[in-house]
Amino acid sequence: MLRLPLEALGWLGRRGTVAVAASLFVGMALPSWSAYARPWLSHTVFVLLVLAFLRVDPVAVRSRMKRPVLLLAAGAWMMLGLPAIAVLLLKAFGLTGIGPEFTLAIFIVTAAPSVMSAPAFIYLMGLDGALSLTVLIACVLMTPATAPLMGGLILNGVLPISAPDLALRLFLLLGGAFVVASLIRLVTGRERIVGYKSQIDGLNVLILFFFAVAAMDNVAATFADRPLYTFAIAGLTFVVAFAQIGLTLLVFQPASRADAFVIAHSAGNRNLGLMVAALGGTVPEFTWLWFALGQLPIYMLPLMLKPFGQWYSESHPPKTT
Repeated sequence: MLRLPLEALGWLGRRGTVAVAASLFVGMALPSWSAYARPWLSHTVFVLLVLAFLRVDPVAVRSRMKRPVLLLAAGAWMMLGLPAIAVLLLKAFGLTGIGPEFTLAIFIVTAAPSVMSAPAFIYLMGLDGALSLTVLIACVLMTPATAPLMGGLILNGVLPISAPDLALRLFLLLGGAFVVASLIRLVTGRERIVGYKSQIDGLNVLILFFFAVAAMDNVAATFADRPLYTFAIAGLTFVVAFAQIGLTLLVFQPASRADAFVIAHSAGNRNLGLMVAALGGTVPEFTWLWFALGQLPIYMLPLMLKPFGQWYSESHPPKTT
């Protein structure tokens, strides 16, 4: 009875980059479902975290830990460097007073760790998923400390919730998901999880589809009322993603261009859902629209960047020292 569903999940998982991009547009086409799915957004984020931790390969992580300088530099750049640059740009262009909804959007897109599916996307591109994974883990560990700190700077100390509460919620979300994943790994065994990695990826695609439906609440109505406004915000989400990717490529190019691309991919694909969930699942209208449309680059960049990433990495192989 389970053979056919497992085969279907495996088929879906092996086509991850295309399936994830398609799931977003299917989710956008179902606006009537979004209002029902939105209350489950935080739960969906938790399940995605559990699935991501299930895919963690301890051997690959230990191997990458042998180069702690690169790992720590990547974490510090993503969680402190890029948000600090955002603060400087906001002040330089006089945007700090434009409104809390805008600055809150900048906060969640620069202070969040990379999406939990980043290593899976890198694996699907045929690149070094172990580095993506260890960078993700480093950023996840830093988030409860760095997010409240950078939130205070970006938002001029006006967080929607207190910094300790934000840190606690992030810790419970991330720590709880890690514990659940560890228990599942303990019960099922590492070999079974490795054997069903395609099925786990397929399940991840389905959960991402549900997440997309929840995230798109009210987006269709906003697009119908203000199409140019909606297109402009969607375009800005791509600009911010590509800006973070481009800056990271330049900063980490001395390490090796292959490693730089993996780190840049993580920097440009932030876990906006984690921050929204930590803020209680409710943010102002503009911030929610940015969060929803911010899923466009998250879901589409793996497919868009795959040819470039492979060319970039193959043309400039990693250094051996």
